[in-house]
Amino acid sequence: MNIEARIVSKVQKALLELYDTDMASEKIQVQRTRKDFTGDFTVVVFPFLGFTKRPPEQTGEEIGQFLKEKVDEISDFNVIKGFLNLIIGNDFWLRFLNSMHQRGHIYDFALESGQGKIVVEYSSPNTNKPLHLGHIRNNLLGFSISRILEATGHEVKKVNLVNDRGIHICKSMLAWQKWGQGETPESKGVKGDHLVGDYYVLFDQEYKRQVAELTEKGYTREEAEKEAPLMKEARQMLHRWEQDDAQTVELWKKMNGWVLEGFEQTYQALGIDFDRVYYESQVYKLGKEQVQKGLEAGAFFTGKDGSVWADMADEALDQKLLLRSDGTSVYITQDIGTAIQRYQEFDFDQHIYVVGNEQKYHFQVLKILLGKLGYEWAENLHHLAYGMVELPEGKMKSREGTVVDADDLIDEMLQTAETMTRESGKVGDFSDAEKNRIYHSIGLGALKYFILKVDPKKNMTFDPKESVDFNGNTGPFIQYSYARINSLIQKAGERNISVPEQVKASTPINDKEIQLIKLIHQFPSFIQDAASEMNPAVIANFVYELAREFNQFYHEYSVLSAEDEQLVQLRMVLSIQVSRVIREAMWLLGIDLPERM
Repeated sequence: MNIEARIVSKVQKALLELYDTDMASEKIQVQRTRKDFTGDFTVVVFPFLGFTKRPPEQTGEEIGQFLKEKVDEISDFNVIKGFLNLIIGNDFWLRFLNSMHQRGHIYDFALESGQGKIVVEYSSPNTNKPLHLGHIRNNLLGFSISRILEATGHEVKKVNLVNDRGIHICKSMLAWQKWGQGETPESKGVKGDHLVGDYYVLFDQEYKRQVAELTEKGYTREEAEKEAPLMKEARQMLHRWEQDDAQTVELWKKMNGWVLEGFEQTYQALGIDFDRVYYESQVYKLGKEQVQKGLEAGAFFTGKDGSVWADMADEALDQKLLLRSDGTSVYITQDIGTAIQRYQEFDFDQHIYVVGNEQKYHFQVLKILLGKLGYEWAENLHHLAYGMVELPEGKMKSREGTVVDADDLIDEMLQTAETMTRESGKVGDFSDAEKNRIYHSIGLGALKYFILKVDPKKNMTFDPKESVDFNGNTGPFIQYSYARINSLIQKAGERNISVPEQVKASTPINDKEIQLIKLIHQFPSFIQDAASEMNPAVIANFVYELAREFNQFYHEYSVLSAEDEQLVQLRMVLSIQVSRVIREAMWLLGIDLPERM
């Protein structure tokens, strides 16, 4: 039984003996003590006041005194209003350090398995342009959340729905058909997704020119956008594609193939993967049958033009189009079908969609529509909404070609990492191959950490140079801390300093060492918090605090040259456990760690 469970058990006993009340364990709140209070664990007293018939301070004092007498690990306590703060003695922390030293994983002692199946959908790119900075945030969040959920005992399936059909795809196709002159990624020497994206921008430029000409001739803006010849041709191409026109489908397959190959290269560069990839072209019809069933059951209604709608007045929302008058589906229809398909395929307990916060309404409606169709599991759909990511220069727009391509940003990160690492003089004696591996680890680690340390709900500005700083709350700072401990371990081996299986109970231990052990102990609870909040920033900021605390300890106290052998052994064991937590925390974030820097 871990210390939190022991505290809960003893609080139950205190309530029974002091107040003749039997309270269920799940109603007893034990949490980490806030940093501005003295203590390690806090018991929330307010739920007990109904039967103690005493002020919160007196109730806390009585329970605190009981716990101090009955729980050996509790050395002292204090009460602040309705919060009982418990202080755990040093003996416990030393025993905990020894127990962690003998384990394979840091976090497995506190986390359970068999927590249910979760599907996480992320990435979901369009095949009319390359992945960009916004996609990077999406992919990093989805991948990290998947690892965090797996660490908390869930069976996770990582899926990607590639949007490979629709009018936006036809825009790129039409532009290449008109002006491409048969060029290919090979002939131009560029990745396929970049080539196709150039034609998407070209379409938009020509379309805007045509719209401007029509408005000068007296058309309204809305009329001009609808009547522009280029847009009409794009709609005709989409219609031909949906009618399986052989020539159109052949062009679609060729250009989509270019893009998909480019996507895969970017995913590999980011270290991202999926268990299953779906394609909109293969699943977009799935929801139409479900909508028809809903129509027959009276859940939906038909408009005057034959289109199909859902009335969501009972949910205080507008009517929602499900099928156009020509029978073609819309995005929400497709998502109805794919949600049902995935439930049938995976029998999930939860389905998480990692999608920007501008789609909040879409997923709110999706749950309502599936509920109207009788699917109770619709309540288990969750939209992990994240904010916009920008560069210091400002916003990005795909159609105008001002988006920062993911590949270009990755290249810039590698170059920045190389420049700043060379300037720091940290890799002077390394081979060229090792230097390149380190530049790659630092560059990608900086990118991933800088994005993941921000709460997903918040908008953020990504600054490449700031992210590669070796000081402060950055990936390279944490990576360097890990490499520093590895260097320490290597030096210990060179000096024939042995690491014991256990630290002796009589070993003196200072406040800094205790603080590091407490952080190691808290790691599983931070993983649980990150999973329940679906927020990798919880892990990112925890591992930064751990690395910062270790560096302060390292500067204040000698490890290998400590005043006696017991202290050397304690600090070596402690350093090794810190490095293990850093490694596992960064793994949850999808970040590699160089063994030396």
